[in-house]
Amino acid sequence: MSKLSPKAVFCSDRANIVLNQKIWRMAWPPMVSNITTPLLGLVDTAVVGHLGTATHLAAVAIGASIFSFLFWAFGFLRMGSTGLTAQALGQGDERRVRELLLQSILMGVFIGLILILFRASLIDLAITLMEPSAEVEPWARLYCEARIFSAPAVLAGYALMGWFFGVQYSKGPLWMLLVINIANMILDYVAVYGLGMASDGVAWATVFAHYIGVTVAGVLAWHKLQGFSGHVPLSVLAKWREYIALVQVNRYLFVRTILLLLVMLFFTAQGARQGDSILAANAVLLTFLMIISNALDGFAFSVEALCGEYYGRKDKANFKKVIQLSTYWALFAAVMLMLIFWLFGNQIIALLTSVQSVRDDAALYLPWLIFFPLLGIWSFMLDGIFIGTTSVKQMQNTMIICVVGVFFPVWFITQDLGNHGLWLSQAMLFIARAITLYWCYLQNMKKGVWFANS
Repeated sequence: MSKLSPKAVFCSDRANIVLNQKIWRMAWPPMVSNITTPLLGLVDTAVVGHLGTATHLAAVAIGASIFSFLFWAFGFLRMGSTGLTAQALGQGDERRVRELLLQSILMGVFIGLILILFRASLIDLAITLMEPSAEVEPWARLYCEARIFSAPAVLAGYALMGWFFGVQYSKGPLWMLLVINIANMILDYVAVYGLGMASDGVAWATVFAHYIGVTVAGVLAWHKLQGFSGHVPLSVLAKWREYIALVQVNRYLFVRTILLLLVMLFFTAQGARQGDSILAANAVLLTFLMIISNALDGFAFSVEALCGEYYGRKDKANFKKVIQLSTYWALFAAVMLMLIFWLFGNQIIALLTSVQSVRDDAALYLPWLIFFPLLGIWSFMLDGIFIGTTSVKQMQNTMIICVVGVFFPVWFITQDLGNHGLWLSQAMLFIARAITLYWCYLQNMKKGVWFANS
């Protein structure tokens, strides 16, 4: 990224002040809403974690990992929508802004229905790949058989979130996720303690919460559309050729996301092979990783939307300023997270589970998570730049290099370290993603790929 100067953050120059305000207007709503997202996982984990056995906690860990993989394989519905919408906004093409919202939602609902149609085969394959213990397997299957019915709502929600970020209406995702998370917390408690359910109750709570949340988001999007001119004929939405631009961007994001989630699935599966206690401990620590990702993503979303807008306008100066200022704020947030994990990490673990063996194992591997905010910030910010410019082929290619050339070789070499080897592999993946994307960034700026050299 561009050479950074601390003065840039605190500069009294009016342009920088205005840009800082825009960054924070974009960043704080997703930061608040995203911080509540791990609370959803925290409540899921805490509710079943206090049932007195690691079995249900392990079942939820496996089920949640499966659906993280399955749903985020289609995360392009969020990322592709943000980049293309931000560019259309920068170009003043309001009809295209409207069109992208409707196309993305329809694509999400269609994919969700296909997943439900083939749910039996998908669940059988996922459970087989995860190889849970005989005690955990039936509960994990029950979780999956319920959770799959949230697919249309989840994927339509991705499309809505991406569009909201693209038009710089970051309060939209805030309200949607707050509604989902609050509904999920309440329904979790009702299902497990009111109705006597276990991991299956947690899954159904999540299903209903997502449909409630996406309904709220749809109403917000309808009101936001009133501010954009133009009309999108229904005949346009029915023609597959009108989806070509969206598909072209999304195919690279699809491969990139599949690789990233393959790492997550492999990580969980390797933890399962080390026993239910290690699996449950890793599930607890992955909540820390979610907190890191979701907190720093607020600034990454700012970069996606604002860089996309300035890229659409061909405004190189403000493009670079957004990157500089957002990165400084994200770095500050990363340091704060490190301090929180260092000072209160064991207390957070205790909130997540009352099973002593799981607490002990999680505490053993906690030091890895303390350093992850500083390791992960760079790849998060760079992802934002490449999504905003829709330079997604480079994102795909660098992810292939990092997963195939770094993550798996490091894991293979360090297998004797057990779970420490797994966490080391994850750390090296963060570092490799930052290095490869930064090299691509430098090349694109040097060669005038994004902006004509002057």
